Amino acid sequence: MILTDHLPALQVVVPMLIAPLVVLMRVRGLPWAVATVTSLMAFAIAVGLTNTVLDSYSVTYEMGSWRAPYGIELHVTSFSALLLLIVTGASTLTLVAGKQSIDTEIGHDRQPLFYAAWLLALSGFTGIIVTGDAFNIFVFMEIASLASYVIIAAGSDRRVLPAVFKYLIMGTIGATFYLIGIGLIYMMTGTLNLADMEARIHEVGELRPILVAAGFITLGLALKAAVFPLHAWLPHSYTYAPHIVTAFLAACSTKVALYVLLRFDFLVFQQNLSTHEVQFTVFLMPLAVFAILIASGVAVFERNLKGLLAYSSLAQVGYILLGASLVSMPGLTAGLMHMFNHALAKGALFLAVACLGMRFTRLELVNLSGVARQMPWTMAAFVLAGLSLIGVPGTAGFISKWMLISAALQEGALGVALVAIIVVSSLLAVVYIWRVIELAYFGDPPEAGQSVNEAPVWLLVGTWVAALMNIYFGIIPSLPLSLASESAASLLQHLP
Repeated sequence: MILTDHLPALQVVVPMLIAPLVVLMRVRGLPWAVATVTSLMAFAIAVGLTNTVLDSYSVTYEMGSWRAPYGIELHVTSFSALLLLIVTGASTLTLVAGKQSIDTEIGHDRQPLFYAAWLLALSGFTGIIVTGDAFNIFVFMEIASLASYVIIAAGSDRRVLPAVFKYLIMGTIGATFYLIGIGLIYMMTGTLNLADMEARIHEVGELRPILVAAGFITLGLALKAAVFPLHAWLPHSYTYAPHIVTAFLAACSTKVALYVLLRFDFLVFQQNLSTHEVQFTVFLMPLAVFAILIASGVAVFERNLKGLLAYSSLAQVGYILLGASLVSMPGLTAGLMHMFNHALAKGALFLAVACLGMRFTRLELVNLSGVARQMPWTMAAFVLAGLSLIGVPGTAGFISKWMLISAALQEGALGVALVAIIVVSSLLAVVYIWRVIELAYFGDPPEAGQSVNEAPVWLLVGTWVAALMNIYFGIIPSLPLSLASESAASLLQHLP
């Protein structure tokens, strides 16, 4: 076989094998260089898989040449490709741009361990996305979670320790619930392969254990995805983590958990449980609405910049779930499209935050008064990304919000109410983004002798690349739109 035939396995294996080697590298700058090149390789593999998926719809790889369901199968679809681009792209861009920020926050003696954990997190996320085995999802979920705890806690801010502990407890509960659900399904079907599981559930005479399993799995993954009101771990973890870590995880962590949630709910349960479609909507739609309104409202009054953007992320998770809860082709396409667009916007915003973090030890909004006069390029990138988050025409965020509004309007009176909620939330986004812009551009500058310089060049360049991608994909959204629409069609074809 040629090398391209092994891309699904290489997507996971490359960062996983290089991670322990990075621990041994004690030459200053070498761990960063190796981790960055490895992440770039993972991104190139993701691009190759995306091209293959666009040509042939899906890619299947049998580990050890053992056929599923007896062997472990890797399966890459358009949905998988969309998430692989998000995860590997976020990892690569943040590593390339963030070296100086990481050097500032993390001592050189700890950097080999930090970059090794980063690669393990990358490997875990990609493993979750490509595997077709329910138990392996749990294994990769634990790899990604444990590595995420390490890179979040790696900074010098001691306030991150209780935040990581809360994240660890909530993540462990979520993983336990997921594992209980998988155990119940295995008890009733005798298989762990997702495709085989879907085929066998309808042969089960007693469906009550399957219904309980669906509840455990949905609740466990909702904890991992920070679905309201199970979001308590996210705001402080994002606020006190090293800035580059926040940019990486904010772009992809919750998206991967939502990916698994949608795979189970649409591929495994929808066709086999006659009432599941209704239960899915009744359970998720109110939670999505509460997340959109409450998290946006909290962000309006948040005084810390990273905390503000963290609560904004909770609202954006609500948008994704709202689209999925419509259980329609337009709604699901809009939700999946918003996964990609939110990753672009929030990644750019947190990279801009990393630029500010190079010059300010505390990122309270009051400390940023007048900063745009001294860091004009940083704040201009922040404004561009903020416009995408709001959903201004010409940005990527507008595409998915407009699609979500169009999908909601097809639902009659309920859709009109949902559109009103989306509009109110977007107005709240205008308010909290404007709070930052007003202080930065119109606030009083720092006192004499407290001059602030622009961010380092590479970090600034990375921030602008992310910001301009919001414009590019707002004008030419064909790639993510194609992947999102094919993903939605694939998920919905399993409906009864």
